[in-house]
Parts: sequence; C-alpha cells; structure tokens
Amino acid sequence: MEAKNFAIWDYVVFAALFLVSSGIGVFFAIKERKKATSREFLVGGRQMSFGPVALSLTASFMSAVTVLGTPSEVYRFGASFIIFFIAYLFVIILTSELFLPVFYRSGITSTYEYLQLRFNKPVRYAATVIYIVQTILYTGVVVYAPALALNQVTGFDLWGSVFATGIVCTFYCTLGGLKAVVWTDAFQMVVMFVGFLTVLIQGSTHAGGFHNVLEQSTNGSRLHIFDFDVDPLRRHTFWTITVGGTFTWLGIYGVNQSTIQRCISCKTEKHAKLALYFNLLGLWIILVCAVFSGLIMYSHFKDCDPWTSGIISAPDQLMPYFVMEIFATMPGLPGLFVACAFSGTLSTVAASINALATVTFEDFVKSCFPHLSDKLSTWISKGLCILFGVLCTTMAVAASVLGGVVQAALSIHGMCGGPMLGLFSLGIVFPFVNWKGALGGLLTGIILSFWVAIGAFVYPAPASKTWPLPLSTDQCIKSNVTATGSPVLSSRPAIADTWYSISYLYYSAVGCLGCIAAGVIISLITGRQRGEDIQPLLIRPVCNLFCFWSKKYKTLCWCGVQHDSGTEQENLENGSAWKQGAESVLQNGLRKESLVHVPGYDPKDKSYNNMAFENTHF
Repeated sequence: MEAKNFAIWDYVVFAALFLVSSGIGVFFAIKERKKATSREFLVGGRQMSFGPVALSLTASFMSAVTVLGTPSEVYRFGASFIIFFIAYLFVIILTSELFLPVFYRSGITSTYEYLQLRFNKPVRYAATVIYIVQTILYTGVVVYAPALALNQVTGFDLWGSVFATGIVCTFYCTLGGLKAVVWTDAFQMVVMFVGFLTVLIQGSTHAGGFHNVLEQSTNGSRLHIFDFDVDPLRRHTFWTITVGGTFTWLGIYGVNQSTIQRCISCKTEKHAKLALYFNLLGLWIILVCAVFSGLIMYSHFKDCDPWTSGIISAPDQLMPYFVMEIFATMPGLPGLFVACAFSGTLSTVAASINALATVTFEDFVKSCFPHLSDKLSTWISKGLCILFGVLCTTMAVAASVLGGVVQAALSIHGMCGGPMLGLFSLGIVFPFVNWKGALGGLLTGIILSFWVAIGAFVYPAPASKTWPLPLSTDQCIKSNVTATGSPVLSSRPAIADTWYSISYLYYSAVGCLGCIAAGVIISLITGRQRGEDIQPLLIRPVCNLFCFWSKKYKTLCWCGVQHDSGTEQENLENGSAWKQGAESVLQNGLRKESLVHVPGYDPKDKSYNNMAFENTHF
C-alpha cells in the first residue's frame, strides 16, 4: 500500500501537541521547584481537586488503543462494544465504594503498601514485581501499535514517533512529576475529544447524514448489539463484555497503581470519588465516539473493505486510512487526528512511567534506605522516571508480535490484572485470609491466567467463534483483491477448542477467581488470620450488605475484626484509629513509622482528607 503523506500543516498541528505537553512539564518544574520533595513529585502534595484528576484518569486508559482499536473492532464485529457502557458503570461503583476508601484512609502512596499492612513484605514485593512487568508490557503495546498503524498509512516515521513519544513523556514526567502528568492528561483528553469530533462530523457528512450511517450499519448487521449467548468461547456477547469486561477493567481501575495514585493525590476522599464518577462520564463519551466512528467507517467502506482487499495490512490501520481519505483536501485535520491518537499514547505512557517510579521508590528504594533526605529522594524518583521511560520505549519493539491492539492490551491487563484484583479482594473482603493464602492465591491466579492466554496465542480460537461479520470487496479495484479465508488449523489438542478458546475478556475473571478460591482454601488449611490482629480500616465489611437484618451474623462475618461503626467513627474523628492495636499490627511486619500514615477525618465534610500529611515526610 502506498502511504499518503502528511502536509506541512499536519506536522505543525502534531508538533504543537508535543510542545504543549513538554511546556506543561517545564511549567510545573519551575512552579514547584521550592517544594522539591518526593511527596510533591509522586503524589502532587495530595492536594489535587477532582476536575483535572477525572480528565487524567479518562485520558490514561482511553489510549491510542481506544482511538485506533475500538473503531476497528466495531467495523469488523459490530457495535456490541457499546455494552462496555454497563461494565464501566460497575467498575467505577466498585472502585469508589469498595477499594478506594481502604487505600485513601490507610494513607499509602503505593497501593502495594496495603499488602504489607494487611499481610507481609513478601506478598507486597511479589505483587509489585508483577505490576512492573504488566505495565512495561502494556506500555510497549500502547507505544508501538499506533506508531506502526500511522506509519503504514500516513508515512509518518515509525521509530521517530516511537522515540518521540518516549522522550517527551519521560521529559515532562521527570521535570514536573504527578502534577505535570495530571494537567498534561487533561489537555490531551481535550485533544482526543476534538479529534474524534472532527472525524464524526466529516465522516457522517461524507456518508450523507447520520441516518444513512445507521441504516447502512443495520443492513450490514453492525447494530445487532445484544447477543445473550452464554457460551464463554464467543468473543463478544452481552455476558463476555459485562462480566468479563467488568473483571478486566476492575483490575485496571480498582487496584491499579496508576489509577489509585491519582485518586489519593486528591485533597479529600470526596474529591477522589467525584474524580472517579466524573471520569465515568469521560469514559462513556469516548466510548460512544469510538463506536460511532466505527459505524461511520463501515458506512464508508461497506462496498470496498480495505483490509480484506489488501489495501491495508492490518485492521488497526483502518482508522488512520479512513481519516486520510475523508480529510484528503483539508490540510491540518489529518494532523489533528494523529495528535488525537498520540494524545492517548502520551497520557498512558506518562501515567505508566510515573506509577512505575512511585512503586519502585516506595516498595524497594525506601525499604532498603528508609532515611533518605527529601532532596535525594526527589532525584532518585526522577532517575527512576528516566529508567522506566527508556524501558517502556524499548519494550515497544516486542509489541509487534502481539496482534490487534485492543485484544493485546486487554489480554495483558487480564493476565496480570486479574490475579492482582483477586489478591486485593482477598485482603479487603476476606478478613480470615492469611499471608500464605494470599501468596498461594496470587501464584495460582497467575498460572491459570497465563496458561489460558499463552495457550490461546499458540492455538488461536476457531474461526466460528472469532470470525468478523461479512465484509464486501465488490467495488474494489480487482488487482488489489487478495483471497481471504478462514485460517487453516494444524493438529490441535482437545483443550485448544475449549480452555484455550475462551474469550480474551475472561482472562481476568479466570485469574481473579482462581486467586480468591486458592487463597481461601489455603488459609482454611493453614490456619485463619486472627481478626483481632487486623486494623478495621484495612477491611471493607461488605457482609453488612447481606446480613443487614442481624447484628449477630454481621459480627460473625467480621471474623473478629472490630467493625463497631460507632466506636470506629469516634476513633477516626479523634485521629487515633491507628494507634489502637499498634502492637498487633507490628506483628504483621509493619514498621512503627507507618502507623502515622493515616489521613484525618473531617466531620463537617463527612470525608477524609490529606491534611494529616502536611507534616509527614515520605
């Protein structure tokens, strides 16, 4: 395929994105130079408001994977992707009401600090290593996939864009810390929305109006959204998206360092929750834009599919190819779309670099060197940003073998995020689970999720479960048409058509449920954790929802944890909740210094705030 080249105005628009992003980093480096502590650098002084944090959260996980991958998925498989609307709702409610209160009130900087508070250091270190591997792999996909797609369609230099992304993200993360990441993400979120909006307006105009798009999509079976088939081998059904999608995205939102770090940087718990709920609106808006972009693209290419006709070599190139066609006579707008795609990439990579630097500093550096000065801590944090910037950019090379960007990205999150979700669920929901159960459960979940994912990579699912909807090449130039058929399957073990063929959206559920089941069983065999040794703030008494009619049964389900709401509320308001039972906490391997890491409770606002951190040095 002959690439369509950028005009000078396209390069100007695209370059402006990088310049503004870098400028925000420089601005915060200058503005915050007198507050050069690791606390300011890594969590923004814990005084952020919900607005920019909400935009930052949306931008970070609505990456170029969404901008390029989701319209391609809708084009090939139909608009059932819109059902993620429901999954996102469940994810945000569970994150804000189940996981966030525990992380926020315990005053941690790294989410994996919680695992040491609840279990012990080995569990914390094991989880941190898995998170680092997961994030570097995912970031490689996010950097490489859009660069390749844009290179082959627009002629935009592949390695130039890969290295530019890595250098710019590392630059503003290292200079400005979390505040630069959050405000740059907010700017990039606006760019993403404007980019999508121009595509929607121009694309629907080309199609003769939005009613034509819907009519042609209906005729092409793209609007058959609700498929209630319970077969877990089907790639996308109502159940795989709502159930599997909830598990996958809960691993991304509920216990992911990148998300929780932004939330705990908010000035109060109420602001943190507002950030999550406003972020939900952003997720819905971007999802709707991406789905309708896919439908408009189908309407445009319904008689000549550029993928099956050989005009493009991969489905992820559909969106850039479509943009270059509809904006062929409008210089600057293709550059705006590329800026839209790379805004998603920049926001995700920057958030990943900052989160990786935070967990490495908090979980490894501070554990080995607990008495570092503020100045040295800040320089080490910046050095870690540079290190992970280089690693994430380098990992982009390995991403070329992982297939479509959406499936590759969500598979990575499912393989690692599912077991991690199970591990934190064991700690927060099951008070009787001990550290042996936690470690055994994590190992079991990782083995199960990697087993099914690697098996699916070696033995792809049968075409009957994953083959796209019909695509036409009737009006293509015949010389460009290449024969496309179902892949020929070599000799396959029986397990390849069952276990290995499960929908990629269930990888997270497999890892999570496997981790929880193994953790509970191992804990019951090796001896349950004594509830008296666990601080109430580390547990969410979800059993209250199911035993609300009986205080006796609620107390029984607490497994000895002192969840007397009146007493606990009183202690929180007096700022003494952590001081009680300090010795029992220390038995879990917790240092005394950690006991002061608790935000205060504001009875007027009925919310927790970070003012207790003002005089605390990290």
